[in-house]
Amino acid sequence: MQSLLPILAEPGQPDRLYQALGEEMARDVGHLLFTLLCVNGDTMQRVFSTRPDDYPVAASKPMTATPWGRKVLECKEVFLGRDMAAISWAFFDHALIASLGLGSAITVPVIYNGIALGSMNLLHQEHFYNENHVRMATKFAPLLVPAFLSMQSSMINARE
Repeated sequence: MQSLLPILAEPGQPDRLYQALGEEMARDVGHLLFTLLCVNGDTMQRVFSTRPDDYPVAASKPMTATPWGRKVLECKEVFLGRDMAAISWAFFDHALIASLGLGSAITVPVIYNGIALGSMNLLHQEHFYNENHVRMATKFAPLLVPAFLSMQSSMINARE
């Protein structure tokens, strides 16, 4: 994680941080798909994806008013989905997730000042993730706060 801190000062933000974070998460935690979602009103807007053909950037998901949204965004709790049953409960696009060979997920809320700004999402094959992976992934979320605050400001300005 320490290697990511200097990247915050480099030009090309937030994409430079998102890319480096995806690479670090692959090494430290493991993922077959890594996405970042930023709250945009009543939806979540994808701001980064390691598989943009399957999960394109700028796409929106109506996740805020779902059981997953209540857990992650309102209660600010990490979601650990170990299998397809949990994935089906959490994500309306579970069929696409399964078709890509994915079956477990970790969603970590990105929180600032008591508010969930968005989420960091890792997906892998079924039964891959456990509590140890959650502990490793959670420590990275605060690095996203400056980028997500900036993204939210841009999205608000675009709506006005």
